[in-house]
Amino acid sequence: MPQQRRILVTSALPYANGPLHLGHLLEHIQTDIWVRFHRMQDRECIAICGSDAHGTPIMIKAEQLGISPEVLVKNIQAEHEQHFKDFLIQYDYYHTTHSEENKTLSSLIYERLKERGDIISKTVQQAFDPVKNMFLPDRYVKGTCPRCNAEDQYGDNCEKCGATYDPTELKNPYSVLSGSTPVQKTSEHFFFNLPRYTDFLTEWTQQHLQGEVANKLKEWFKEGLKPWDISRDAPYFGFEIPGEPGKYFYVWLDAPIGYMASFKKYCETRPKISFDDFWLDELQRSSKDTHPMPELFHFVGKDIVYFHALFWPALLHGSGFRTPTSIFTHGFVTVQGEKMSKSRGTFITAERYLQHLNPEYLRYYFAAKLGSRLEDIDLSFEDFRQRINADLVGKVVNIASRSARFIQQYFNNQLSAALVDPDLYQRFLDAQSVIAEDYESREYAKAVRTIMSLADTANQYIDTQKPWTVVKESGPIESVHQVCTLSLNLFRLLIVYLKPVLPGLAAQVENFLNLPPQNWKAIQTPLLNHTINPFQPLMTRIEKEMIEAILKTDE
Repeated sequence: MPQQRRILVTSALPYANGPLHLGHLLEHIQTDIWVRFHRMQDRECIAICGSDAHGTPIMIKAEQLGISPEVLVKNIQAEHEQHFKDFLIQYDYYHTTHSEENKTLSSLIYERLKERGDIISKTVQQAFDPVKNMFLPDRYVKGTCPRCNAEDQYGDNCEKCGATYDPTELKNPYSVLSGSTPVQKTSEHFFFNLPRYTDFLTEWTQQHLQGEVANKLKEWFKEGLKPWDISRDAPYFGFEIPGEPGKYFYVWLDAPIGYMASFKKYCETRPKISFDDFWLDELQRSSKDTHPMPELFHFVGKDIVYFHALFWPALLHGSGFRTPTSIFTHGFVTVQGEKMSKSRGTFITAERYLQHLNPEYLRYYFAAKLGSRLEDIDLSFEDFRQRINADLVGKVVNIASRSARFIQQYFNNQLSAALVDPDLYQRFLDAQSVIAEDYESREYAKAVRTIMSLADTANQYIDTQKPWTVVKESGPIESVHQVCTLSLNLFRLLIVYLKPVLPGLAAQVENFLNLPPQNWKAIQTPLLNHTINPFQPLMTRIEKEMIEAILKTDE
């Protein structure tokens, strides 16, 4: 008998200096659907996440607000957690990178890499703000582009012409923080010797990433990997490097280690789950451990794939920890065909969306457009409105509303004893394996198309049988009882197939059908001689006024 799969899943840690927006929600909804699917297969699937809580931007924003960085990240984390719950996104543990667990693990990994000779030091020259008395990250220096002379461009790239350059090349540079002219100062920085891992990463990336991502990384290998600067100078909000006063770990070193820290904290609440079992590499694991290696999956956006597909596996491999089974990379969210924009009213936060629309509508829309490829997803609100109204309200929920009233009015909420068309029921059951395969491979749009095709079939069946006409002509005869019973059984299958996407609707339907929480195995047996509860409206149409409200710009 094959051993049960053990799966650990993470999403990228949202940065704790601002609200969640639709771009964040795409990733976390994609992750949540995948996790819920595996749990419906009775697999052990643990999902963890947390706040990315370190770095200069957080330090500066806290200063501007007159609060400590610790208070800022705690407040933002609480807001993020609440909005994830609002969108029915579940994590077994949601931690923070500003934690003792993360500090301990970051120091441990650093020390192990240092022992291997993977940490080197270099003297670097950086922009320094003489007023703020601090080194400036590239994004905190602005000036005139040295290529096209566009003004007010960042210190690392020009948004107008796309050129990349060093901050020292900027014309008329100034500090974003004080407006003063930066001076150049030298400082000792610590680097992770990434080029030493070129051979390992060349092989690893071809085996554990989507093909298009692996091909993109070939360009970086061709250019040659470079040592990675992992230190920053005080003042800095983060962890001080052991034995190096005034030097701090760069946020991107301890951020991914936050996955490990969050899981370690989770293990404290679940004594039977072993941190070492999930994170130690094959060489570190006990020879007595005959269990297969648990699986580890990361869901991330394409903007941070460099960190996750190169730095992260190299850090893990060099320090005696296991590397991910796969890294699943997704594209960006555009709204109305363009990048999200505050001036156009298309920079939509989680809070703003929730003020106007059902969160499950967004879950469904994203699922209906998500595949396994690295593609951007456009949220066209007219398409969104029409799809929700047609698919969820007009097709799926319509099946129940058309059938339940007859069961309630004429048959005392009792389903019939026979399945009038077992072949039709079996057709719906046979789709289970295809839908499961699509969920597993993150081809959610394919799964949704299959489910909606089945919903069309169920509605066609009701249209053909016309129970309303039969009742009018012959009264509440048994054929009406059986037709409506089969219709509700088909509806139940559709809802179970949609449950990873629409867990809230599924819970409502389970209550309506008088059932315990349903999983993939439960639907093999149809509901016969079964008492249901009175039908209540499940979903409402989206009106144009709701869309206008969410897109209204603040004047």
